[in-house]
Amino acid sequence: MSEELRDSEESWPIVATQDLHRDGWVMALRRDTVQRPGSDETFARLVLEHPGAAVVLAVDDQRRVLCLKQYRHPAQRRFVELPAGLLDAAGEDPLDVARRELREETSYAAGTWLHLISAYSSPGIIGERIHYFLATDLVPVDRGDFVLEHEEADMELLWVPFADLLAAVLRGDVGDGPLVIAVLAAHARGLVDG
Repeated sequence: MSEELRDSEESWPIVATQDLHRDGWVMALRRDTVQRPGSDETFARLVLEHPGAAVVLAVDDQRRVLCLKQYRHPAQRRFVELPAGLLDAAGEDPLDVARRELREETSYAAGTWLHLISAYSSPGIIGERIHYFLATDLVPVDRGDFVLEHEEADMELLWVPFADLLAAVLRGDVGDGPLVIAVLAAHARGLVDG
């Protein structure tokens, strides 16, 4: 593989930073003044701090995907989505988060887990890295003491044949980015028939 096709770690100097919003939640918004290396040029960039997330493509033995329908206020839409959640504790393992979110949001657990891919959502404004997992050998479980609140209290669960979900992605009928990435990654790797 050519080195040109690999992302690389790099950090440009920050000459000033200002918190625009920070509270007790895991996300914050700040303005950084960045200096381009080898130049006196500086420019401002907004940064939405985000700890990352895990997304679960849970597929049963009939090749159906466990999906959620959930309202998302910023987009003013109800999306078809996959179980997912934030890495809201420092150093939290993405697979542990995926297992937790599958249980809490759907009352299912998986016997087999496979990491599909990890990707940055929108690196021009947010450092969020999402880790995608394929979960199989599903069994119903107790949700534990987790209580669905806010938008989650209105979630709908639905089982969708993988082929139908793939077709909906390719038609543009479903537009949740994490769902699209997970479905296409599983299909491209030949892990789920579609």
